Amino acid sequence: MDALEILMNKDKVVPYFQPILSATEQSVSGYEVLGRIHNDDGEVISLGDFFNNESIPDEYVIEIDEHIQDMAFNYYCQAKQNVNLFINCNSTILMNNQDYIERLLNRIKSYETRGLLLEKTVLEIREHDYLGDLSQLGHLLMYIKSFGIRVAIDDVGKGGSNLDRIAQLEPDILKVDLNFIKGASISQAHRDVLYSLSTFARKMGATLLFEGIGDLTKLNAAWRNGGRYYQGFYLAKPAPQFITKSHCKEKLKSEFQQFITHERNHLSNQYNFTEQLHNRLEQIIKKDKTTSLDELIKGLATNLTDVCFRLYICDQFGFQRSSNYVKNNNSSHWQKQEEYLGKNWSWRPYFLETIVRMQYEKRGVLSDLYSDIETNEFIRTFSYPINEELYLFLDIPYAFLFERKGLLF
Repeated sequence: MDALEILMNKDKVVPYFQPILSATEQSVSGYEVLGRIHNDDGEVISLGDFFNNESIPDEYVIEIDEHIQDMAFNYYCQAKQNVNLFINCNSTILMNNQDYIERLLNRIKSYETRGLLLEKTVLEIREHDYLGDLSQLGHLLMYIKSFGIRVAIDDVGKGGSNLDRIAQLEPDILKVDLNFIKGASISQAHRDVLYSLSTFARKMGATLLFEGIGDLTKLNAAWRNGGRYYQGFYLAKPAPQFITKSHCKEKLKSEFQQFITHERNHLSNQYNFTEQLHNRLEQIIKKDKTTSLDELIKGLATNLTDVCFRLYICDQFGFQRSSNYVKNNNSSHWQKQEEYLGKNWSWRPYFLETIVRMQYEKRGVLSDLYSDIETNEFIRTFSYPINEELYLFLDIPYAFLFERKGLLF
């Protein structure tokens, strides 16, 4: 249906509501309002293309948008809900139509006495749709938020999204679409992206809402990365009516329990491995009588050929005090690399944090999985305190981690 046909059949346009589930309560905490239209064949068609088509005049979009909002607000009040209501708005239209903003605010206020509270309303926009002065959009959103309405940024990490731009807008909620995940597993690159977005949201004080949850894999990804709210067909599809608040409660409780059990086992395996490797190194170093650090590394390499492919020693300031010892591919032969002596690694993420942690705990530390610059494969590093000044670093290859349950992720 073209834009004019939709406008002429406004009486067939209706709101649909897609539930948003809370991880904290395992129940429905809100609904996103979506536009639908009934065609002559009785089919229900999404109006997503209508709202996202830049060639359609603003006044057409606004007229249909306001019609959907009125119907949604009426239904919300009739259903006597106290959950959040998410309303989609085009950021460019918001900026170009001051009257539309005032009408929107007045419309919400007019429903306050019937139960639609400003603080239960969430305005959802896409940052990358707006190409104008971002500071002006930021001022507008601050004005809207001053009434108690919250702001959600949709499609974070998608399209032309820029985290610096998003931070300037100071949203309350970040919506991350998980539809990029295909199949039953997640690539390490995608894991890193989700972890980065989770860290970004936490540091700016925004709540994470994961949408596009179409299966258990995506639900697990949302749970692992700090998602407070979930949305997707795996949990509940858009519908013309609200569902019971406890619709997914038992399902979420059961699957959270599985996630927790798996994660506890995973962490226990990591702890046990760390403890075993720490004790093993302690015994080897106690027996070693060499005075040269390179000789110590050489002896350790011989004893640890089953675990690591690279060893070296640094001081507490990050300067390398030994040569590298690197194992050749598919062999137990070790190669000495003297050119690494004196290099400084304090600039590496978490290096100094790991040093200080070892100084206080007097224990070895196992790093997260990360991509090695030289080999371009995913590895972990085990760090071990030799004494107050010297620290041993062992790089563990992907193949070793893959073979041992709980060490890969």
